[in-house]
Amino acid sequence: MFAVIRTGGKQYRVTPASVLKVEKLEAEPGASVTFTDILAVGTAENLLLGAPTVAGASVTATVVAQDKLPTVIVLKKRRRQNSRRRNGHRQRVTVLRVSAISNGTETETAPTPAEAAPEAPAAD
Repeated sequence: MFAVIRTGGKQYRVTPASVLKVEKLEAEPGASVTFTDILAVGTAENLLLGAPTVAGASVTATVVAQDKLPTVIVLKKRRRQNSRRRNGHRQRVTVLRVSAISNGTETETAPTPAEAAPEAPAAD
């Protein structure tokens, strides 16, 4: 199952257990965040599009960290004026791990790390 969510003026396609970086949200690491602005929910068989959003759909994610993106250099130069200005900018982001997607009737959750890891064969 996948969903298309809208946050921070951008759209993201998410699946359970996916990790994504979104515009900074006011939440502590380890906190749970629920998105209700869901534009589409789909499975292998069908796609449910919202007009503009899907009623009753939600995506639950866990905040992994508050982070910054790499530095972007902003250089402004005026030719023949001996004038230039150089600034750097680091955008703040929130790193999220999607834990569950619900379309209102059914819910798909991410596997826990114990379920996701294949069992190692026993050494004799």
